[in-house]
Amino acid sequence: MKRFYLILFILPILSHRIFAQPDAQWRGPNRNGVFPGTGLLKSWPEQGPDLLWSSEGLGDGYASVSVTDGFIYVTGREDSVEYLSALDLKGNRVWRIPYGLGVRRTYPGTRCTPAVEGDRIYLISGRGEVVCVDKHQAKIQWSVPAFEKFQGEFWDWEIAESPLLVDDKVIFTPGGHLTTMVALDKFTGETVWQTESLHDTIAMVSPTLARHGNRKIVVNVMINYLFGVDADNGDILWKVKYSDIETPMGHPYLPHNNCIMPMYEDGYLFVTSGYDHVGVMFKLLNDGREIERVWINRTLDCHHGHVVRIGDYIYGANWLDNRNGNWCCVNWHTGETMYEVEWVNKGSISAADGMLYCYEEKRGNLALVEPSPDDFKIVSSFKITQGRGPHWTQPVIHDGVLYIRHGDVLMAFDIKDERSAL
Repeated sequence: MKRFYLILFILPILSHRIFAQPDAQWRGPNRNGVFPGTGLLKSWPEQGPDLLWSSEGLGDGYASVSVTDGFIYVTGREDSVEYLSALDLKGNRVWRIPYGLGVRRTYPGTRCTPAVEGDRIYLISGRGEVVCVDKHQAKIQWSVPAFEKFQGEFWDWEIAESPLLVDDKVIFTPGGHLTTMVALDKFTGETVWQTESLHDTIAMVSPTLARHGNRKIVVNVMINYLFGVDADNGDILWKVKYSDIETPMGHPYLPHNNCIMPMYEDGYLFVTSGYDHVGVMFKLLNDGREIERVWINRTLDCHHGHVVRIGDYIYGANWLDNRNGNWCCVNWHTGETMYEVEWVNKGSISAADGMLYCYEEKRGNLALVEPSPDDFKIVSSFKITQGRGPHWTQPVIHDGVLYIRHGDVLMAFDIKDERSAL
């Protein structure tokens, strides 16, 4: 009887240990750029929403923030070292620790958004070190030089991957000829599985999770292949040579400079990249063991600002050249282009409470947009004036606050509609 009660006591602990979902991660709880919350402003004052605070000295970076349990976690680089900082909700630094080395080439700021689960934070450095940090002790629990260990290979712009947590595993994509993707035990850093090699080179893409039928499938994009991996055992279920799908002659980076995380919803998988390469919708079949192409779109070739789905439509910015792009809407079901509209320049996109947050990358214009297949309906806009460098960071919305990171500065704007509380 005592053994029976002990089992009843231990099982919930083990269940939480293995199957808990991340508290915060790259592009929101579902990694799709849509953040939870209601009661947000549907228009802003002319000068923009109220700035609650700004915090400088994060270090150089393009990574967005993870907000959970009263803290903000953000990465930044100084010299060649990448740091993880914990801020309180007023922007005050609580602690800061180094966790790895940064990239060595152009635009060397940090690119990894932390994944937070329980008392642990997971990171991938610019050199491919997979790291676990105890957030209460501000101390590294384990660190694995995974890119070196698995003989990874990058093409040009090195590593830009934010960790994906699946059950008891941390997912990393080293590429190369030894393996393509690996899973590490999230409590020890030991290798759980490694896939066969596709003999391909990593792009700058973070993996996503497709829950299809009874199967969990980790999906990612290399410079050539789109592929799906069984999250339980590391078997590659399918692969598609995305680089060969209607690739025109043009920019030398086409089609290898992929930056956009695949988007999975309701049995369908959308993948896009810039440089005039096509966006493609796929359908998963046979419990996720197979995949077939549904449609191609030649308008929404998103460079690195990502896309979101609201209702029956995909929204994002396309690529005209490395410095310019338009804003687009595409029908999720058919691939029909609903509009392509010029507004300042291409950029990043997030969504919350039925509105789009569009952050233009060149001059820092930030727009609140009503999602509609009819037109790019800007309701309000203002300009981000603090920080330096390209405005490449994804907007984050949490508990009525809009977080915008620009270089080594993090800004917090009040976007809560006080009338909604009445």
